[in-house]
Amino acid sequence: MILNIIYLIGGLAFILVGANMLTDGSSAIAKRWGVSDLVIGLTVVAFGTSAPELVISIVSSINSSAEMAIGNVVGSNLFNILVIVGATAIVKPIVVDRNILTMDIPLVFLSALALLAIGSSTIVDGTPTAIVTRVDGILLLLFFAIFMRYTFSRATGASPDELPEQEEVKEMPLWKSLAWVIIGLAGLIAGGELFVDGASGIASGLGVSDAIIGLTIVAAGTSLPELATSITAAVKGKPGMAIGNVIGSNIFNIFLVLGCAATIRPLPMGNIGEFDLIALTVACFLFWFFGRFFKDKTFTRAEGALMLACYIAYISKLVIETIS
Repeated sequence: MILNIIYLIGGLAFILVGANMLTDGSSAIAKRWGVSDLVIGLTVVAFGTSAPELVISIVSSINSSAEMAIGNVVGSNLFNILVIVGATAIVKPIVVDRNILTMDIPLVFLSALALLAIGSSTIVDGTPTAIVTRVDGILLLLFFAIFMRYTFSRATGASPDELPEQEEVKEMPLWKSLAWVIIGLAGLIAGGELFVDGASGIASGLGVSDAIIGLTIVAAGTSLPELATSITAAVKGKPGMAIGNVIGSNIFNIFLVLGCAATIRPLPMGNIGEFDLIALTVACFLFWFFGRFFKDKTFTRAEGALMLACYIAYISKLVIETIS
């Protein structure tokens, strides 16, 4: 068990450092080629923040740990909305732009509904097991392509005041940029293998399913970059970046991460049930509802605390079911 915990922590460290190095190196190369900071932020940086989930879900898919791959996506998205938005709002209330409420957050809700529809085949069609098939994976990737096209069209057609906030891209020598990319990729791959092995070992040692580990430990671990980025952005007075980070990550996780994993190998839902998918859908609805109808389009500290309470209640249910 101790060795598995070391694998888990070491793998996560490799993943987080690797993702950061890969993002910085790729951004520097893109900037050297004349790519704007906005485009880099919408592509390279956005991919970088979802790299932990992408690597772990793909490795889990290859290693036939389907429940961990799906649990990682569902759990990470729940963590992003209920914990990251909740904690960020507690640190500093978040004023949300009208365009985000009417155009971006509904896409997060739509992605959750798409996953709920895929996972409800046992109820709708009476199939014995719900499976995210390769066809589902390809459709999710097509949705992702549409989302990226929509994002670019909005960004290029918007006035400077309407553009999403982006962090400044670091500049570095070409040799260092290439080294960062290579080392970052190596760190992601090695860290993904260690993390999945450690998580699976812990699940076996505790006698729980990969789904529970994926929904909790793996999800929280892979969402640490988003948590740190969003809270830092809120403290610096950049609420648009904090919310945009969560929106982009959730859409990337379902459309890109799960799409890639399912395209590689069909993913049986296993112990990821309708309750987990409904919980994610409800969390996405609250994300939109609180911002849209309460307190001048602001996520208040009270709403942030309520989001955290919802997450604690969800995790408590998983723990009680595991013990009983």
